[in-house]
Amino acid sequence: MNPPITIERPKPYLLKIIWQDKSEYIIQLEKMREECPCAACQGEEIMGQRISFGIKTFLPGMNELEALIPVGNYGIQANWKDGHHTGIYTWEKLRQLSEKYTLSFSDLEQLSQMEDNKQ
Repeated sequence: MNPPITIERPKPYLLKIIWQDKSEYIIQLEKMREECPCAACQGEEIMGQRISFGIKTFLPGMNELEALIPVGNYGIQANWKDGHHTGIYTWEKLRQLSEKYTLSFSDLEQLSQMEDNKQ
């Protein structure tokens, strides 16, 4: 799969991805973190059994993206502010997340209103 044309952060909690077919998606970073593909987050398959390494906990900064680092020609690695950085999102995985969690215009408006109410 080809990489996206652009990946940007229109807001600290959003990721905007434009693919080569010109499709555009905006997803919440929280969803990206929930779907982190690393073994610590998703578990490992050992002898046909999915083994999980404990319960998921909320850590300060866990949904705050510090950096996206290119990994070869096949994906990106997300560095999160809580120190987690082992998940590599292939272009296929990122496209799946884009399609699964894309926000509608009304979703974006609601998030913006919630942000305004906090201030």
